[in-house]
Amino acid sequence: MLKEFKEFAFKGNLIDMAVGIIIGGAFGTVVKSLVDNVFMPPLGQLIAKVDFANLKIPLQAAVEEVKDGDKVVTAAVPEVAIFYGQFIQDFISFLILAMVVFIVIKKVVLGMQKEKEKAPPAPPKQEVLLEEIRDLLKKNA
Repeated sequence: MLKEFKEFAFKGNLIDMAVGIIIGGAFGTVVKSLVDNVFMPPLGQLIAKVDFANLKIPLQAAVEEVKDGDKVVTAAVPEVAIFYGQFIQDFISFLILAMVVFIVIKKVVLGMQKEKEKAPPAPPKQEVLLEEIRDLLKKNA
């Protein structure tokens, strides 16, 4: 496995790989924005007019800080909740991104298979001439 990784990392063009990673990260950001800002608002309006990002199950309510002058009597406690709406949005983003990556990989593999299936190059002229001589000798023998 280490040998295969070395071949992958060092035989390929590292610049191409870096550009692919950067473009992949940017594409992930675009897909997340598409889901959060284009898909989810209409879907939320269709389903009981909710904002998926705000769907949550509160486990503990937030407590504000209580002060007596400059002295803090009770420290602030943030809300503890399960934000399942955000999970739904992130899951949809993941599904879209996974589908696109799957399609791209399928196309790359298909392209590589087509290259392998191409007809082999024509043999050198010397080889063709030798085969013709062999065939003539067999015919005359």
